[in-house]
Amino acid sequence: QVQLVDSGGGSAQSGGSLRLSCAASGSMYGNYYLGWFRQASGKEREGVAVIERYGNTNYADSVKGRFTISQDNAKNTQITVYLHMNNLKPEDTAMYYCAAATYYIPSYSTLSADKYNDWGQGTQVTVSS
Repeated sequence: QVQLVDSGGGSAQSGGSLRLSCAASGSMYGNYYLGWFRQASGKEREGVAVIERYGNTNYADSVKGRFTISQDNAKNTQITVYLHMNNLKPEDTAMYYCAAATYYIPSYSTLSADKYNDWGQGTQVTVSS
């Protein structure tokens, strides 16, 4: 099991930037997937970006070119994953959640929320026009 603590949300103007952080701890000695998901009011949770231990990434089309996921995994017992969000839009407003998986996920499913068992508590991002 992986413990996740999300932070870094807040408010921004359209076109602005924010950086989210997620501290992951637990049994993460093999490959893993650390992802960011978001859920806007009245909508389903959707995948935003995911990164694997060895650096492979995947992004939702809606954030490509604007968001970047990165990680600091120098220590197996404490890994931090970041979501750098640039050129924010009002439609990016949502609760953002970090999620982790330490088992295999097919590449075409890494942005599917139902593939992840461990979740952070979420951090709110609000973008005003």
